[in-house]
Formats: sequence, structure tokens, C-alpha cells
Amino acid sequence: MTIQQSIPSPAPPEATPAPDANSRVTPMMEQYLEIKAAHPGLLLFYRMGDFYELFFEDAEIASRTLGIVLTKRGKHQGMDIPMCGVPVERSEDYLHRLINAGHRVAVCEQTENPAAARARGNKSVVARGVVRLVTPGTLTEDTLLDARTNNYLLAIARARASSGGDRIGLAWIDISTSEFMVTECATAELAATLARINPNEVIVTDALYGDPDLGPLLRELPSVTPLTRDVFDGATAERRLCDYFAVATMDGLSAMSRLEATAAAAAVTYIDRTQVGKRPPLSPPSREAAGTTMAIDPATRANLELTRTLSGERRGSLLDAIDCTVTAAGSRLLAQRLAAPLTDSVGIARRLDAITAFVADSAARDDVRTTLRAAPDMSRALARLSVGRGGPRDLAGLRDGILAADQALARLAQLEAPPSEVVAVMEALRRPSRDLAREFERALAEQLPLIKRDGGFIREGYEAALDESRNLRDASRLVVAAMQARYADLTSIKALKIRHNNVLGYFVEVTAQHGDKLMAPPLNATFIHRQTLAGQVRFTTSELGEIEAKIANAGDRALNLELEIFERLCAMALAASDDLRAAAHAFALLDVATALAKLAVDDNYVRPEVDGSLGFAVEGGRHPVVEQALKRAGQPFIANACDLSPSPAQKSGQIWLITGPNMAGKSTFLRQNALIALMAQIGSYVPASRARIGVVDRLFSRVGAADDLARGRSTFMVEMVETAVILNQASERSLVILDEIGRGTATFDGLSIAWAAIEHLHEANRCRALFATHYHELTALSAKLPRMFNATVRVKEWQGDVVFLHEVLPGSADRSYGIQVAKLAGLPSAVITRAKSVLAKLEAQDRGQTARALADDLPLFAVPSRAAAEPAPPSEAEQMMEAVKALHPDEMSPREALEALYALKAKLPKG
Repeated sequence: MTIQQSIPSPAPPEATPAPDANSRVTPMMEQYLEIKAAHPGLLLFYRMGDFYELFFEDAEIASRTLGIVLTKRGKHQGMDIPMCGVPVERSEDYLHRLINAGHRVAVCEQTENPAAARARGNKSVVARGVVRLVTPGTLTEDTLLDARTNNYLLAIARARASSGGDRIGLAWIDISTSEFMVTECATAELAATLARINPNEVIVTDALYGDPDLGPLLRELPSVTPLTRDVFDGATAERRLCDYFAVATMDGLSAMSRLEATAAAAAVTYIDRTQVGKRPPLSPPSREAAGTTMAIDPATRANLELTRTLSGERRGSLLDAIDCTVTAAGSRLLAQRLAAPLTDSVGIARRLDAITAFVADSAARDDVRTTLRAAPDMSRALARLSVGRGGPRDLAGLRDGILAADQALARLAQLEAPPSEVVAVMEALRRPSRDLAREFERALAEQLPLIKRDGGFIREGYEAALDESRNLRDASRLVVAAMQARYADLTSIKALKIRHNNVLGYFVEVTAQHGDKLMAPPLNATFIHRQTLAGQVRFTTSELGEIEAKIANAGDRALNLELEIFERLCAMALAASDDLRAAAHAFALLDVATALAKLAVDDNYVRPEVDGSLGFAVEGGRHPVVEQALKRAGQPFIANACDLSPSPAQKSGQIWLITGPNMAGKSTFLRQNALIALMAQIGSYVPASRARIGVVDRLFSRVGAADDLARGRSTFMVEMVETAVILNQASERSLVILDEIGRGTATFDGLSIAWAAIEHLHEANRCRALFATHYHELTALSAKLPRMFNATVRVKEWQGDVVFLHEVLPGSADRSYGIQVAKLAGLPSAVITRAKSVLAKLEAQDRGQTARALADDLPLFAVPSRAAAEPAPPSEAEQMMEAVKALHPDEMSPREALEALYALKAKLPKG
């Protein structure tokens, strides 16, 4: 059973009846229907000459999606067959558009020469077969991929637990770079893990896709492929993995749990089937242990705009602001680090040491970056070659990469006491064989075609047999040129040309006004009419046919020899794939280190101190994205300090309650501190004058407001869901930023929720937190909560307007200046005047005094631990049931049984 049978096929439109393979059809259509039936749910690209043709429902879908003309070809069951096609030369462009539109494509090629089919009989059909299934997670072509982004296929397996604590195994692969990772997590952590991996395609079992709990989450992903259970068979997982990697036992691979192995086996099985036997070489699966990276939930990733802004654009994101890499591989690695910051201070220090070396040596940094600019994307070139989609330029890329490694090594050797990461990079760059580069340099021509079938990519003098065939081919072409001149003299037609195409071969072409002359005596004895077009008439001659056969034989032989040489060179490259991949990764590491060093120097970043404490002290902190935007506008960024470290008398970090007007910069202040912590833990310098960060295990952000109409959630509901995640999951080592909790409901409801949330963060979660609010009443809590600290954003009033100074200082604001901000926004003056009048009356009620009294009257939020919530008192019915359960009739005397009965009767409600 093929994988694709698990993908539901869309219902055929009413205008086009489903094709019946048992009906009487032409041999070609019979072949098409047979191949199509084996791949339901996929669009079939059926190769016919220089085009991929689509028929029936596939043609109608492709025509709508691609905006190409829908035509007809013959009839089936008495009705016209819809048809459209795309040229083979431009097929990748069309594939890209179809994949982006959510379709999957089966590519069906001619698997024999048409001459071989004709030899079997005039009505014989050229043999065809599907050579590849194109899906979002199995792409390798540059034209189908974003060079700066990984393209992951993710497999998800689930292990049921009787206690309800189900476990999830995940395996993700980028076949364009050979990366292969596995991990395991709890069901509650799946959403955060999916957001971190950001897969392009997900494969799951049919049962998991239909699961009432996980199904809705999976169906939100951009591309999910449900498969049959045999693909996720845990009993055969180890055997399939060993078979793929050609090892005898799992000992040759990294240690994995049974659940991780099940997901990994499903992923390689899917790749094996979609590539139709052409197995791309993958790195052995690398296991990601739990807790080694900072946990960041999907809402936090979106709110902080790590890799995309809220509008979905890369520009304006943190990644865009800090990405100074000069290679595609370096950009991908930086994005990976940003998605999964480390929690190991030793690993972080190792990365920082490499950056420090290049911060200190600007000449080395610039020289290495110059070398890297010439380094190709070796890992993706190698992947294309491994599945038969590579070309001569990919071989040249591997050659140039090895040569660039020598240049980089020569410059790195000049570093004084290179740090450990740079030493590892140098070792990896030494691994590829220089003999391989020399062989490629000797074999490949200066100018290389994109496609190997175009030929002409092997250097003259590399192989004698090829040179001989080329000479014969070129000499024949000189004969054609001489024949053209002779025919022009014979006919007295100077515009006569001898041309060639793949349909007619060589032919004589004249303009329409000269066509009659060649079809009339005596020239018609020499020139045989072939084709009449709107402006030209085409002919052939017996002599031209003989020359064409000689040219074709010589040209075909030369091309076949080149293709044989190409395959030999590919085999050499694939034999060295491990060393080449190691060098490619080393280039990426080097690119990220030098890029972050350049960023640190250009934008005045500082090396953070990262340790295992609960400290968090930032001096002169700045928002990396906002600062760059202001710099482009010629404006300064106002830096601010933030210290959430435990005080000498406390063991847990502080909570800052930040008040101040709208537009003053509270949200920017919150976000910048979260981003500084995140940047420190990816091993980057940070925008500050000094920073000491105790490792953050989880980062939470509740900033901004948006509804989720698709799920039926209001803005306030979304806010509460995100807040619930924080209060239920944040630990003492977490960093939480919360902005405007409780603003989406009635004033006292919102104030109550915000009040209780702060108490819970302080008493239960005990985390480091920044809490921005317009509920000034909350500042009174600082008198009761020893780890809570009030801060405010400084402003000045000038002639009735407010001036934002963007400075965060100790203290609290007594007003929000909302009316002044509304005036800046352009509200009508009448509305502003009326608002001031209403505000004056409300302020006369002195709500602040009421809040201080409330803080004195209410006891603190009593929570002994972060997991303990005070249970509701049992109902009378529940008390009765518990009392009955506590009885043991077989162990009771008659008197004891009678007393128990009276006791139960006494528990009944009166009346």
C-alpha cells in the first residue's frame, strides 16, 4: 500500500465524471489511469515530450491554481477530457506554486527511449513510472526552498499511558541538509515543541489526526499528512532504521527511546517512499534531551516576534535585526539557535568565547567573512546530488567549498589561542579530501550549465573519448553550415536557414514568400515539404537526413559520456559526504560567530555573564529591533536598567510592577528584557552596558491583544488562556513578562484578576517577572509582597500635553495620561473636553485610598506550592459517599453497624 492512499482524494467535480479504468480507453490513457489510481490525492505530472500533462480533475485543479489554460484532449465515457500542461524546463516554478497552495505532486517520467517503444510496435506506449512524490517536507531544489530557512519533515508518534500521562515522540529531518533530530515530550508540551521546530510537513497516524484532544492542534498546522499505522509500527522501527542507515544494530546510532525510534522510523520510511528508492544520505539521528533548551510557548514566540512579526513578515523580527550572516547555512543555524536557546551555561560560554575572539580581532573577522561569502551551500548541493537532482554547478559548489576551507584555515591559524569552538571548526574544515577538489577542478569546465542534460560541463582534455566524440559532432555542424550556404546559392534565397528542434530535427526553413519556389520544379526534386507555419515554410532533403543521423549519433555519444563522467564524480562526492557535511556545518558555525561579533561591534553590544543562579541584572538595556529602527531615523534609544535578582534576604527573584502612561515605553521595556535573556542564552552578545543572567528555563510573554475567531475566542478569552498557561507552568527559574492583564473585562473584574495573578506569581510560581499595568491600585501590594518592586516610566506635562521621557525609575504612577494620548491620536476636541470632565468626577472618588484599604484588609494569596490550589469543600452528597466507602460491613459487629446507620442518617440534610 502506498503512503498516498492514506491521503483522502478530493471528490471529482460534477462536470467531470470519475474515470473508470475498466472502460475502453486508448493505451496511453489506460497507462495514465493505472498510474493515477496508484497515487490518489496527488496531482499527477505525466511526462509527454517536453511537457508534464495533467488530465481530468488534476487538470482543473492545476488550471485554477496556476492560472494556465484548460484545454481538452479526446473523450472518455463520451465526455471531453480536461487537460493542461506545464513545460518541463519551467516545472520547478509551477511545482513551487502548487506546493505553496497545499497540493502534493507525483512526478511521472518516461522510463525508456521512445525508439524502444516503437520497436515493440506502432501502438506501443512509452514506459512511464513515478520517480518522485513532491511534498512540502521533502524538497531539495533551491528554487523550491528558502535558502535561509530549514525545511523540516516532522513525524509524531504517541505512546498511551493508562494513568493518562501520554508521551509524544518526535523526529524531524531536513533532507536538503541531512539534519536528523529526535526528542520526547509530554502531551502538554507538544504545542511549544511544534512552535520551536516549525515543520513544513507533519506526518501522523490516522488515529492521532482524528484524536479529539490533539487533532485540533494538528489540523492548525500548514501541512499534515495522515498515514496508516504500519508506517508507525514500533515493532519494526529498529529494523527499518538499521536498514536505512545500513547498520547491523541500533548501537551504531544514537541512543533513543522506543517512542523516539518509532517516530524516526516513520520519518525515514516516508522519505524512502516519496523519493521512490533514492535514499538521501542523512546524519545519524541526534537526540535532544529534555530540559537542554529554553521552553518557549507559541504565544510567547509570536508576541516577541522572534523570527516573524505578527503580520508574518521576517522584516522587523528579532532574527532580521541580528542576522548579519553572509551564507545561507549560517542564517539557518542562527534561526535554529534563536528557536532553541540553551540552558547549559557551559555550552553558552563556549559560543560566547568564539564571538569574543572575533570581537577582539577585527581583521580576522573581516577576512573570514570575505572568505565565507564565496563559500557555497555545500549541504544542500550534496543533498541534491544524492537524490539525482543535482547538476554540474553543485559539483563546482563542493569544489569551491573545499578551496574556501583552505583559505579559512589559513586565516584562523593566525588567531592567538583560538577558543574551543574555533578549534573544532578548524578540525572539521580539514576533513574533506583536497584530492577531491583537485579532481573536480580538473574535470569541470569554466562555464557550467544548470542542467546536466545540456552537456558541455566537462573540461576539454579530461577524457580522450569525450574529446573525440565532440570533435566529430562539431565537424558535422561545420558540414551543416556549409550545406546551408550551398542551398542558399542553389535557390538564390539568402534568408534560407538550416535549423533544429526536438520535434522535426534538422530542417530547411524559408519565409512564406519563398515557400512556393521550393515546392515548384526543379527545386522540388531536392527539397521535400515538411511543415507550413504562419510566416515560414519548412523542408528537408535526403542529404540533410543523412547528416542529421551522423550528428545525432556523435552528439548523443558525447552527451552520454559526459553523463557517465558526472555520475562518477557524484559517486566520489557521496563517498566523502560525511566529511563534506562536517565542513559545511563548520562554515555555518564560523559564519554565526563572526556575524554576531560584527553585530556586537557595530551596535555596541556587551558579553553577558550567564550562570546557574537566579540573578537577572541588566544595566543600560536596549531593545535590539527598536534601537535599529530609531538609528535609521537618526534618533537615540533611551536605555534602562532592570534588576530582578533576589535581594540578600530573599531566595527567589523579584517581580517589578510597572505603571505609567500609554506610549511611554512599558511594553518595549518588558520585551527588551525578555529578548536580552533569550539572546544571552543563544550565546550572543546583548544590547546593554552590562548583563548578568541566571539561566532561564522557560520564557513566558503575555503582551498585546488579539482575538481568535476561528476557535470562538474573544480577545479577553485569549488573554486569559495565555495567562493560565503562565500561572500553571512558570517555575522559580522562569522569566515572565505580563502586560495589561485584565483590561478586556469590567474594571473591578480585571483588577481582581490582575491582583490575584500577581499574588500567585509571588507566592506560588516565585519566578522573576515584569508586570505592566494601568491598575494603579496594584502598587499597594508592594507593602505586603516583599519581592515586589514598584517602577514607573517617567513623563512630563507641558502646557496640557504629555512628553514621554522613556526612563524607567523606582516609584509608581498616579495616572495614565490616557486623555493626552487620545489627543495625540486625533480624537475630536469635543470628546477630549468631555473626557476630562468625566475623569475629574471619577478621580474625586479617590479609588487609590480604597485600594490601600483593600490591601490592608485582604489576607495574602495563600498557596503552599505552585501546584497546590485550594480545593472546593466537598458537597453533602460527596460527604455521604465518602462515609459509606469508609465502612467495612464484614468487619463490623451488629451494634457497630447500627451505630454507623444512625451516623449516616444524621448526615442527611434537614427537612
